[in-house]
Amino acid sequence: MDPRRADPDTSSGTPPPEGTTAPSPSPGPADGAAPGIRRPSRYATVHRRRWLVAPALVLVTIVALRAFVVTPFGIPSESMEDTLRVGDRILVSRLTPPEGLRRGDVVVFDASAAFNLATPEDGPLRSVLDAVLSLVGEGRPTDYVKRVVGLPGDRVRCCAEDGRLEVNGVAVTERYLAPGEAPSGTTFDVTLPPDRFWVMGDNRGSSADSRAHLGDPGGGTVPGDDIIGKVWVRYWPLDRLGPLD
Repeated sequence: MDPRRADPDTSSGTPPPEGTTAPSPSPGPADGAAPGIRRPSRYATVHRRRWLVAPALVLVTIVALRAFVVTPFGIPSESMEDTLRVGDRILVSRLTPPEGLRRGDVVVFDASAAFNLATPEDGPLRSVLDAVLSLVGEGRPTDYVKRVVGLPGDRVRCCAEDGRLEVNGVAVTERYLAPGEAPSGTTFDVTLPPDRFWVMGDNRGSSADSRAHLGDPGGGTVPGDDIIGKVWVRYWPLDRLGPLD
């Protein structure tokens, strides 16, 4: 038997002539791929995945920073003038716990419970909207910015004999008020329960703060758990850039 016929040429059934080489099979579609369709290279696939993963990591990082470290907010009203004006942008530190707050600190808090405010209905769409707004520094309508005037256990009264605000029997000079601004047009005398804060806007004649909710449950005091954070710095406009006193 001719040894050349032990491995016949499968394309023609006839062995190639002596001294010649069998032609190599032409390349064809691999792994069942359709003719004319090129599979993406491994490099292109990895490159695409990186482009998808990188934005996702950035988004997760931003959300985590906002939730646990610092949160941007915009000032929508004149209640804190002249300290904060309409359109100012601020960064709020979440690293200061309620027990670390001091009188005079400016805070952002959720006023829905303390001030008996109507809140938007929760749901998947509402959560998505809140997340989008949070990325551009827009809080919920129930997020208020005010100044801490009384701490848990304080007795806050207005007004003292000389017309000033009084805390624990001591008249307070409030240098953040505009010249000629009265400490309060509403009289009050409140002793704060544990973990409750008394807050007021610097624009006392145009601020719906603790004084406006004396008749609500809680008497206008704000629970520590509802305080989102302490205002750290104003970053816009640039000519007013800097920390709050």
